[in-house]
Amino acid sequence: MRNIPSVDLSDFLSGDASRKQKFIKEIGEAYEEIGFVALRGHFLSDELTENLYKEVKNFFDLPDEIKQSYEIEGIGGQRGYTSFGKESAKGKKQGDLKEFWHFGQEVVGNDKLKAEYPNNVMVKEVPNFNKTGMEAYKMLEKTAIYVLRALALYTGLEETYFDKYVINGNSILRPIYYPPIIGEPKGAVRAAAHGDINLITLLMGSSASGLEVQNKKGKWIPVTSLPEQLVVNVGDMLERLTNNKLRSTIHRVVNPPREEWGKPRYSIPFFTHPISEMKLNCLPECVTETRPKVFDDITAGEFLNNRLRELGLLK
Repeated sequence: MRNIPSVDLSDFLSGDASRKQKFIKEIGEAYEEIGFVALRGHFLSDELTENLYKEVKNFFDLPDEIKQSYEIEGIGGQRGYTSFGKESAKGKKQGDLKEFWHFGQEVVGNDKLKAEYPNNVMVKEVPNFNKTGMEAYKMLEKTAIYVLRALALYTGLEETYFDKYVINGNSILRPIYYPPIIGEPKGAVRAAAHGDINLITLLMGSSASGLEVQNKKGKWIPVTSLPEQLVVNVGDMLERLTNNKLRSTIHRVVNPPREEWGKPRYSIPFFTHPISEMKLNCLPECVTETRPKVFDDITAGEFLNNRLRELGLLK
């Protein structure tokens, strides 16, 4: 496979049983094979995408001292700003060549969860930053719910199996800024090889190339998608839940050629997380004689906290 498969969510939403089944089969088989798809027919409009990138650029153009005033200690970077080089991939000592912001869930109708999650951080210097970010958050969350419904059916579950875990879940929208490279990186890259922590990730089109995924043969494949597509991949939580049936594929963001070091890169992934109490125990539907259970039982909250420590975001 030279590139990731392309699928159309409107097939799933069409009301046509054969088109719906076509989408379920296509995305399920793609996630067994490579763990990534390019998704058309989602709920994020071109206008909202354009507006969010404008606001994100306005924020990251702020002076460092202003951005750092929005860096909140003690919450593992779950909300607000995380400064350049603080996050590293699991097992890596070098920090990634990036800085980022986190928008999180705005809980409705559940006081317990509302108290559990940190509040979103409001940026006064960029008036439309938070409003636009949360509009995109809701459209990406809606898209994620329908993708997970298709995957529930693919794995033999009730269609709405994931709804109760993802609605009001601990999902994160992360605008990322990779500044121009001004000196020899000395082994550091924009994002070292890693798997995502969560159930699924939805990536809005980035402003420069660099994303690569590793196929089953260990070869790195550049990910390309059309402007109207989202790149959607399986995370470690879903791989664990499905007992390796659906693959969380290792991916990275490589540094550009030296002649392009002066160009910045922007990227906006949406990390779909469930509520912390969700059990990630391997589904009985995914455990067979030929696929024995390979993961210990754990909750989503425990798994997330373990990984945040490995990434250097929690002490």
